[in-house]
Amino acid sequence: MHLPDYKEARSRSKKEYNRIEFKSNNKIANKYSGKKFFLKTYGCQMNEHDSENIEALLVSLGFSKVDDYNEADLVLLNTCSIRENAHNKAFGMLGRLKHLKSEKRDLLIGLCGCMAQEASVVEEILRDYKFVNFVFGTHNLYQLPNIIDKAIEENEQQIEVFSREGDLVEGLPVIRSNNYKAYVNIIYGCDKFCTYCIVPYTRGRERSRKKEDILTEIRDLINDGYKEVTLLGQNVNAYGKDLYDDYNLGDLLEEIALMGIPRVRFMTSHPWDFTDKMIEVIGKYPNIMPSVHLPVQSGSSKILKRMGRRYTRENYLELFHKIKDTVPGVSISTDIIVGFPGETEEDFLETMSLVEECKYDNAFTFIFSEREGTPACKLEDNTSLAEKEERLQRLNAVVNKYFLENNKKLEGNVLKVLVEGISEKKDMYFGYSETNKLINFNCDRELSAGEIIDVEITSAKTWSLDGKAI
Repeated sequence: MHLPDYKEARSRSKKEYNRIEFKSNNKIANKYSGKKFFLKTYGCQMNEHDSENIEALLVSLGFSKVDDYNEADLVLLNTCSIRENAHNKAFGMLGRLKHLKSEKRDLLIGLCGCMAQEASVVEEILRDYKFVNFVFGTHNLYQLPNIIDKAIEENEQQIEVFSREGDLVEGLPVIRSNNYKAYVNIIYGCDKFCTYCIVPYTRGRERSRKKEDILTEIRDLINDGYKEVTLLGQNVNAYGKDLYDDYNLGDLLEEIALMGIPRVRFMTSHPWDFTDKMIEVIGKYPNIMPSVHLPVQSGSSKILKRMGRRYTRENYLELFHKIKDTVPGVSISTDIIVGFPGETEEDFLETMSLVEECKYDNAFTFIFSEREGTPACKLEDNTSLAEKEERLQRLNAVVNKYFLENNKKLEGNVLKVLVEGISEKKDMYFGYSETNKLINFNCDRELSAGEIIDVEITSAKTWSLDGKAI
């Protein structure tokens, strides 16, 4: 049994990690043929991509996937710990599974992902959720087949969570959820330690994949007909800093652009590591999508300092305008936290004025969510929940105004759209533009998912656009 430890998870060493190739355990391959699994994923794109690996590992054991957990022999929750809401949803699901297990005594239940890296979560499972058969963390996903086999063979709860990251494993099997858009991990972990964020504890230190491995994976995706790749990292802009002296995300983006895949995206960015080379490359190559997610979190330099963000309001605005001035037609989205401990009405108004200046194309807005083990938990907070909720409503009214205003500017324009499939609106297709706008549109001919077509925008809404294929 290995239990999570925050102190160990926080430590950062200069010790180099090893690159190893994944090797499957042939002794248990297809051992559980005929069994069914249900996989529930919470959280970010990194978790979604982890679930693509998890699914492939389960299939290698002989399991087949079902969409109804009531039909499953194995239920696995791939969890997120970034906010309390996702945390509560996962435990709510465990509550439902407890009732199901009383009816299906052989049901196997597992929990993995970021919540598994939290000491308090594992303590709660050991105390109150003894029916959970196994728990593993973000650093040993590749060991899943052996963990499941051991849980079944020994009929004992398995807790295998490592607080320190180990080797960087290449060659994990993957069953991608999409046949034309793919996620590609390029860096794992985060070293920024923003005072409110649990990710550096749950995902470990920053570890970049070798560029040769990334480029080989993307070349294979191109050969398989993929039209879009999204480069992933908890702090994707830090790519290469731990591995190379003079090669960073800007260089990697340029190499990928020259490979000729129609669309390249990346996320999530930290303003601290956004380089001039990156901006130059995004503006230079038409297949690097002009869509940048640039989390600001607050418009107050005082609150940014308390958050540990290591930039000021002025630094952020300088970067924002540099991107706007260099990348034609760029769309910029952001994250904003309302009600961080110590935020006054004046601090909040600074956030509002920054939003008025930036006029974001999209924004993910949240009330501060306290995460156990982070420094922000110890900060004095004198603002009531009612006041925080009122601020969030005021903020959302402003950001929504600019979503619609920016979308209205696109009416009458022709945009290139990657077709996703049939829209929820009857007799319409849907897809996404180069700037990541959701577009519902009509077409006179039958379309296939993965086509890139021209669509004229006929009307704008706050969160989507309507159009007709040309």
